[in-house]
Amino acid sequence: MDVNTAIANILKEEGVEYLVGFPSNPLFDTGAAEDVGIRTIITRQERTAAHMADAIGRLTSGDQIVGFACQHGPGTENSIGGVAQAYGESAPMVAIPAGYDRAKTDVDPKFNSLLNYQHVSKSCEQLTDPDAVGETMRRAFSAARNGRPRPAVVEVPKDVFWEDVPSGLDYAPTSSSRSGPDPEAVREVAGVLLDAERPVIYAGQGVHYAKGWDALLELAESLEAPVATSLNGKSAFPETHPLSLGAGSKSEPGQLAHFLREADVIFGIGCSFTQTAYGITVPDGKTIVHSTLDATDIDKDVESEYALVGDARLTLEALVDAVDDRIDGERGRFDEVAAEIESVKEEWLDEWNPKLTSEETPINPYRVIRELTEVVDAEDAIITADAGNPRDFLAPFWEATEPLSYIGWGKTTQLGYGLGLALGAKLLHPDKLCINIMGDGAIGMTGLDFETAVREDLPILTIHLNNYEMASYDTPFGGDFADVGAALGGYGERVEEPDEIAPALERAIQRTEEGTPSLLEFITAKETELSRPDLE
Repeated sequence: MDVNTAIANILKEEGVEYLVGFPSNPLFDTGAAEDVGIRTIITRQERTAAHMADAIGRLTSGDQIVGFACQHGPGTENSIGGVAQAYGESAPMVAIPAGYDRAKTDVDPKFNSLLNYQHVSKSCEQLTDPDAVGETMRRAFSAARNGRPRPAVVEVPKDVFWEDVPSGLDYAPTSSSRSGPDPEAVREVAGVLLDAERPVIYAGQGVHYAKGWDALLELAESLEAPVATSLNGKSAFPETHPLSLGAGSKSEPGQLAHFLREADVIFGIGCSFTQTAYGITVPDGKTIVHSTLDATDIDKDVESEYALVGDARLTLEALVDAVDDRIDGERGRFDEVAAEIESVKEEWLDEWNPKLTSEETPINPYRVIRELTEVVDAEDAIITADAGNPRDFLAPFWEATEPLSYIGWGKTTQLGYGLGLALGAKLLHPDKLCINIMGDGAIGMTGLDFETAVREDLPILTIHLNNYEMASYDTPFGGDFADVGAALGGYGERVEEPDEIAPALERAIQRTEEGTPSLLEFITAKETELSRPDLE
């Protein structure tokens, strides 16, 4: 058995269902992955494939690890952006880039993944000894599955793929484990939360990975405390719930900013509290309780008075028990808190209603978002939006109701990320309506991978907000992308009138249900105003 065959068998043993990427890589070229029953998917560029792997890792709460493979040299150079995005967003995958032959691996100007991927991966190794293939791959999968999920990289020099594994392959798949918080600290934090006059819970992506949605809901209702999420954590708490404040991002709902300003205690669970333009700004003078799986997050950007380190679900369940031990029935403030949320929310929506219902042409993009929320059943959809205005238009107004129905992100914000995320979502959930929203910059970066949706039978809905400009940067662009979508084998339609938004959405959704990827191009105004109540 050569190394190539051994790696394919290891992927199968680890439960890998998909290998995505771009050739040339022996795992694709020889059919080794397909021979063991792994579906291989070739994208038009490496970065989109990495984004697909990223989506599946996140949408399965880390239960499914996707393999990513690419060519040595230019393939690894092109791929580093996708792996870096997954690293920034804490998404697991195992990347197996080919490398130059061992004799040339360190010779200038050869690109060496072992050296260059170390800062964007959780673990990074070069497999140089065929007899070490099992232990090397095991370390990679263990890194991806345990602790904070992030990419693991194993570079395989071209000549190593073809060498025999001297001792054969005897491989046992890896497992994952969870650790809980200090019980004494849990009791202390429970007291802090119960003593708070105006607590706010801020839930991050760690709640998704821990599958802690039910425990989060139970804690919020026991404390009768409002819940906000990060953009990565959006959908961890149902946004139609009376205690929901929505998600923090570069744009955010009015009620979220209001309650953060008025809070005395902010409890961050499953979040990093990383300072970013695409998350909440933690106000000064608040008591901060920080619960995270990764201890290096504690006091990294935001100073906390109390900390809990451990799996988010184990932490939330422990807090529920500790809180319930100290209270007897309802606390009596649920209705008051819910009414305050609703009042502030209505005032904020009234402010934005002229844009959400605008009859102007070119179409106001907020009108597209409003129509989308009315046409699409959020319970049956998975949605994401690209960097810049598409994300900022969507995030405050789309109410996610089901866990893992919104793929949020925003630390490194690569343009073109959303298309790969939608492809990965559709691969995983063929019964769902999977939507990505792109602007002019994003569709120029990865738009040709719409052809991958056609070729691989992944009928997604791509929405292009086309104002012929990167409006935030006053950079003019051109192109008629509905025609491109049709030319690539999908359904394409251009929409220029507000009254045609909903009918066009319904037509495109019907085509996806029939198995055809759809690209709707809305000709929109150069809207740049964002909902930033925290800056007012």
